[in-house]
Amino acid sequence: MNMELYGKRIREHRESQNILQEKLAEMVEISNTHMSQIERGKKVPSLDAFVRIANALNIPADFILRDELRNSKPIFLNAITEKMENLTNEQVEFVTDLFEVAIKNFSKANNKSE
Repeated sequence: MNMELYGKRIREHRESQNILQEKLAEMVEISNTHMSQIERGKKVPSLDAFVRIANALNIPADFILRDELRNSKPIFLNAITEKMENLTNEQVEFVTDLFEVAIKNFSKANNKSE
């Protein structure tokens, strides 16, 4: 397991919500030092602390662990949907066009390799 990556995701979500590390540690009921070590990938949180972190940041635990899960496709689809929620209709259309181009290119590449 890549604890640095998981810690980075936790830190990014905390920062995106303008929550100070000290405040998250308080919300999760762990020391700030321990929270810092988790975010840097130096310590593994207990399962209980991990769940409290996910709940405090209002993110699904599987989002943090998606690299370790066999069926992570729904996680990525949900993440894409969440990121597009605040876009204008024109921006959504633009992103959709980008996806279509990428998917066509992936299909062509897959057909060539067969």
